[in-house]
Amino acid sequence: MDRKNQVEYLGTTEDVKSYIAGADCIVLPSYREGTPKSLLEAASMAKPIVATDVPGCNNVVKDGKNGYLCKLKDSADLALKMKMMHRLAPEPRAAMGAYSREFILQNFDEHIVIDKYLTTIKSIN
Repeated sequence: MDRKNQVEYLGTTEDVKSYIAGADCIVLPSYREGTPKSLLEAASMAKPIVATDVPGCNNVVKDGKNGYLCKLKDSADLALKMKMMHRLAPEPRAAMGAYSREFILQNFDEHIVIDKYLTTIKSIN
């Protein structure tokens, strides 16, 4: 099997929408961060995700539902989860993407986030 060009590193960009739209899956092997904007954008565009099981990433990815979570600092587990995603038939992969979109709408809609901020601020005063 020719393994060339299976993964394409795209570098950085100010406009990720076209890149996300062209992807079958989004992968973020983070060590830890806040809720990643890249995963929120990917999920809102109905993409399945592979990410590390760390705070922030696991706020967006529900293992087995809209993607797969890999173990922290475990390249073998990351590779396994990427292979699992690659081996999925188009229908289950699309279902994961649909779950991503619905999860974002139910939990990260702008109005929900603003309401949570305002509620928190009011509770402090």
